[in-house]
Amino acid sequence: MVPQHIGPGVQRIIDRLSDVPMAVFTAAHDILDWNPLWAALNGDPSRYIGIERNLVWRHFTSGHAGTDFDEQHEEDFARDLAADLRAAVGRYPQDKALGQLVSRLRAESPEFERRWGHARVAEHRSSRKTVTNTPVGPITIDCDVLTAPGSDLRIVVYTAVPGSTDEAKLDLLRVTGLQTLSPTTP
Repeated sequence: MVPQHIGPGVQRIIDRLSDVPMAVFTAAHDILDWNPLWAALNGDPSRYIGIERNLVWRHFTSGHAGTDFDEQHEEDFARDLAADLRAAVGRYPQDKALGQLVSRLRAESPEFERRWGHARVAEHRSSRKTVTNTPVGPITIDCDVLTAPGSDLRIVVYTAVPGSTDEAKLDLLRVTGLQTLSPTTP
C-alpha cells in the first residue's frame, strides 16, 4: 500500500519551510499537504477532490497540473512523472488504487499511454524550471524532490537564486498569498 501518513518529522519540516513553496506528495503523486506559498504559486490544492488530488492525473487528463511551465520543462516533467509512477507500481504492486489510477490514465490519456509504453523507470529528478502563470510574472525556480526515508513521501521544494528578481517575486507572492493582483483604476 502506498504510504499516506505524514509522520511528525516530516510535519516539522513542513511547518519550518514557510519561506519557500513546499508540498508533500505520496509515491503515487497524491498531494497530502502544502504551505501557503505553494498554493499562491501553483493554485490552491484544497479545491481538488478525489482523483483530482493526483498530480499525474491532472497533468495527463486536463493538461494542467496546477502550474504552467516553460515548454522544455513540460516535456521533461511529463516523461519523469510517467517514469516515477512506473517505479511506484514496482514498489507497490499490490496497491489496488495505484493499479486503478494507472489503468484509468492509460485508457483516458493517449500521451500517458505512449509514455507508459516506453517502460522507463526512474525517480523524479531535481530541475530548474520557469513557472509562467503567476500573478507576479514568470519565476525561475529550482525544484528539489526530497524523499522522506521510511515513508516514501516526496517533499517538493521550490527555491530561487538568493538576491535574484525571482526571489523578490517569491517574496511578493508570500506577502500577497492567494489574493488576486490587479492594476488599480483611477
